[in-house]
Amino acid sequence: MNKLALVTGATSGIGAAFARRLATEGYDLVVVGRRTDRLAAFAQAHPEVKVRTVTADLATAAGIDEVAGVLATEPVDLLINNAGVAHYMPLADLPTDQASELVSVKVLAPTMLTRAAVPGMLERGAGTIINVAGMIAFAGPAPHSQMPRRAIYGGSLAYLVALSQTLGAELEGTGVGVQVVCPGVVATEFHEVQGLDLSAVPRMSADDVVTASLRGLELGETVVAPGVEDASLLDAVFRADLAAFGAQSPELATRYR
Repeated sequence: MNKLALVTGATSGIGAAFARRLATEGYDLVVVGRRTDRLAAFAQAHPEVKVRTVTADLATAAGIDEVAGVLATEPVDLLINNAGVAHYMPLADLPTDQASELVSVKVLAPTMLTRAAVPGMLERGAGTIINVAGMIAFAGPAPHSQMPRRAIYGGSLAYLVALSQTLGAELEGTGVGVQVVCPGVVATEFHEVQGLDLSAVPRMSADDVVTASLRGLELGETVVAPGVEDASLLDAVFRADLAAFGAQSPELATRYR
């Protein structure tokens, strides 16, 4: 019996690249997206595996519930939380509906879908969850002059990093693994939807992101940064995080007295 993978945001970009790669590796697939025609086209193009299509909008409670229902009842071996929206703008300029959509798709949906998948994976003693975030998760300390402000977008990706690291520790020794993949700028439709022309910016391919993610699973990496050559830089960030966490005291710090 083939392994089963569920991929959200599977109609374009990184999600589509994951779905294509997994099909070539013999996975049966549940592909989730908002565009029924693209889902159908993918299924038709991959008759070598079983493909179930689910048209769902993960910005809505109904969409999340529908996909969570699949994860709670089907023996999914690999969950890829990839769906995203590109609402890049300062918080004060971001329309309320877009702010809600962004948080629903990049925070609420991955949380609830992961929550639906984990019990079955634990029962089976095997499974993997991959959350797709981005290097903007690490850009919070950047000064205003360095990059455009996108507080909610950056915050949602940072959440996925913290979720993945903490959940990975919770599940250690269970046979269930967690990864978060953090690419930089990727050559997909993602920015075009926002009206951003990044054609002059060096960009990684979606296929390379998938290659890094799957190789990262083999290496046992929880945080995969496909474009960072020196992995010790990430290790230094995580050591600093733990040093700050471990340095806390019930006594008020001198600088605040």
